Amino acid sequence: MGEEAMQKRMQQSAARLLMNVFRTGLFENPYLDPAQSAAIVGSPEYMKAGYDAQIRSVVMLKNHNSVLPLKNRAKVYIPTRHDASYMSFWGFPVPANDVVPVTDAILEKYYERAATPQEADFAIVFINSPNSGYGYDSEKHEYIPISLQYGDYTATTARAKSIAGGDPFEKSDNRSYRGKSVKTFNKSDMTLVQQIRKQMGDKPVIVVINVSNPLVMSEIEPIADAVLLGFDVQNQVILDLVSGKAEPSALLPFQMPADMLTVEEQLEDTPMDMRCYEDADGNAYDFAFGLNWQGTINDKRVEKYKKKVNSL
Repeated sequence: MGEEAMQKRMQQSAARLLMNVFRTGLFENPYLDPAQSAAIVGSPEYMKAGYDAQIRSVVMLKNHNSVLPLKNRAKVYIPTRHDASYMSFWGFPVPANDVVPVTDAILEKYYERAATPQEADFAIVFINSPNSGYGYDSEKHEYIPISLQYGDYTATTARAKSIAGGDPFEKSDNRSYRGKSVKTFNKSDMTLVQQIRKQMGDKPVIVVINVSNPLVMSEIEPIADAVLLGFDVQNQVILDLVSGKAEPSALLPFQMPADMLTVEEQLEDTPMDMRCYEDADGNAYDFAFGLNWQGTINDKRVEKYKKKVNSL
């Protein structure tokens, strides 16, 4: 096809994408009033609305023995999380990083920071959902599984013949990854929770998962007293919820699979067909599940969503 033809094709795709942005005014608007924009952007009213929306988005999955909220001022241990280096979707290296989840300036409004687990009354562990990459090994030039668990995964039950393939630039029309293995870049998140659980003994361990995709909870839930799911929210939002300044009210926007077998067995064109994970308290992590301080949320939203699911 040649470089010239490929350049033309790329420019055509770029024009299509950018026109959608320009037409909706998302990219720029030459008729904006700078004074009006300055009065709106970052205004206290809209900042509060955004913050409240973050609070309403956090899902509480587990609250064993009503450990939350922890209203009394106490000592909390929040471990530093290590993010290993990995390759981004675009093939760029993301360097390793040690993350302190909550600054002292924010934490002191809620709790006293404990230097060690032994000194703490409880612990909050901030982790990310499993990240195994994007399903393709650019070095080996082969398709690999996308894992929703932290531990190493081998796709022994995947399709033998993929339902996608046939690209003219590929040697095979079969993209199956059956028998292939993958490791997550952040397996250390799981081991961090295990380590803190051991160090804290019988004292409460609250696990906060920043979620970018559903995950298999069997590696985390049994050793956590409470589990909160956030979707790129500020960590101060989490402290508002843990301390009882706000109450969780969100519902799961997807199903949480029981294991990787059910992930491989699900049908790509059939909604809500996964076996859901069930925790130690007997709660199934199904679509529209969530907890508040009273227990399982069962309001008009749940009734509405369940009706829609049943009608599919």
